[in-house]
Amino acid sequence: MNKSLALSFFAVALSSTAVAAESQLSVYGGYQSSPHSVITGEYDNNPFDFTAGWDTKPFEMPPYYGFRYTFWSASDWGLSLDYVHSKVYSDDETRADTGFEVLEFTDGINVLTANAVRRFPNASKWTPYVGAGLGFTFPHVEVQVNDAAVKTYETQIGGPAAQFHTGVEYSISENWAVFTEYKINYVMLDVDLDGPGDNNFLQTDIITNAINVGVSYTF
Repeated sequence: MNKSLALSFFAVALSSTAVAAESQLSVYGGYQSSPHSVITGEYDNNPFDFTAGWDTKPFEMPPYYGFRYTFWSASDWGLSLDYVHSKVYSDDETRADTGFEVLEFTDGINVLTANAVRRFPNASKWTPYVGAGLGFTFPHVEVQVNDAAVKTYETQIGGPAAQFHTGVEYSISENWAVFTEYKINYVMLDVDLDGPGDNNFLQTDIITNAINVGVSYTF
């Protein structure tokens, strides 16, 4: 009898958890910026070391955007998988000072992270949330050291990444919501460059700040 009661209780608990748990799909865009970063590397056996200024042009093609899948537990803790297509272009002053013909990651720094998230439901339709996580980046590298050099133009594995975001969601209906949030990504890029020399590479740590707006569907 005791065993039957325990099994029944366990089954009810699992059922309650399954009912309370939710999955959520989100898509977002917004405004992104990126501060200066130090760039080091080597090309044709010549080392380089300088500080680059970055433009982001989030509303120009290809635009800044992101997707996120979140699994919410009954306790309002969740796990999410987040992909963001952000980009940076070296500014005119950087290229003029360094002699680089092309220095950009404009088909995406492309950051994928797994995150722990927490939301804070209340009596209103507004739900604040916060999250942080770790992952990696697979940037599209577009670098040409000078006008005579071979241009690197390919997607690579760039290195580890970390992110933090916080925002608020507004419920439109049982399934649909809109949200706005602040997100910061920190990425460590270590990429190879095509061309002469024994060890052509470029390294830099890039920070992107973004104000996002988006829509979510919960099921």
